[in-house]
Amino acid sequence: MKLKQILAAAGAVIAVAVIGWFAYPLLPREAEAPEPLFADWAAIVIAGDWRAQNGQPSEVFDNGRREIAKKLLSIGFRQENMLQFSVRPNNYPGQEVLPTTGEAITYGLSNLARKTLGGCLLYITSHGTQQGIIVGNRLVDPPPMADLIDVACGDRPSVAVISSCFAGQFIGAMKGPKRIILTAARGDRTSFGCGEQDEFTFFDVCIIQQIDQSSNFSELATRVDACVAKRETEMKVEQPSEPQFWLGPEVAYTLNWK
Repeated sequence: MKLKQILAAAGAVIAVAVIGWFAYPLLPREAEAPEPLFADWAAIVIAGDWRAQNGQPSEVFDNGRREIAKKLLSIGFRQENMLQFSVRPNNYPGQEVLPTTGEAITYGLSNLARKTLGGCLLYITSHGTQQGIIVGNRLVDPPPMADLIDVACGDRPSVAVISSCFAGQFIGAMKGPKRIILTAARGDRTSFGCGEQDEFTFFDVCIIQQIDQSSNFSELATRVDACVAKRETEMKVEQPSEPQFWLGPEVAYTLNWK
C-alpha cells in the first residue's frame, strides 16, 4: 500500500474514533450533598427538673431531653454543636450531660454560639407555674429566658421550645422577627403527662413522634397541636392545654429541613 493510501486509511479510523467519542454524552458528575440546614446551628436541650407532679422522682423530663436531642440530630443538627443539661447529670453515665444551672446553661449556649455561624435552638422541658419555668433550683420568668437567647445569638434566626405548664407566657417576651417559639400550653393553662408513671410529657412525645413527619416548624406545630389534642381528648381533660406557636415574619419561609 502506498504511503498516501496508508495515511488516508489511518485518517478514516481516527475520524470514526473521534465521531464515536463525541456521540456519547458526558456522564454528569455526582452532585455533592448540600450541608444540612442546621449543621452550623447551636442547640441546647434542658431537663429542668427531676420530679413528677406529686414530688416523687421521675425520669419524664430526662427522657424527653435525651430523645429530643436524638430527633434534632435526625433533622440535621450536629452533635458537636449541641449540649444537653440535666438536674442529675451523674445519673446518666455514658451520656455527655451537663448540670442544669444558670451558669452552665448561659456559658454553654454562649460558647456554642461563638463557634457556629447559623442560628440557635433552645429546648427546655420542665414544670412550670404562672410565674415561670423551673430550671434546676430556680424559677425563671420570661425576661431572663429571652435575654439568654438575645445575648448569645443576637439577631440570628432562633427557635425556642418551652415544654411546661403555662408556657405560653414566654411568647410575649421572646418573640421577634427571626424567632420561632413553640410552647406546650397557653399562658393560663396547664400541660399534661408529667406524672410519676409517665415516660414523656404529652407535648414532648408529640414532638418526638411528629418531627420526622414534618418539613418545617410551622407544620410541626400543627401536627403537635393535633397530637396533643387527641391525647387530651382521650384523657377527657376539662381544660385543654392549647399549645401555642409564634412564627417570626423574617423566618416564615426559610427553615425547611425537608
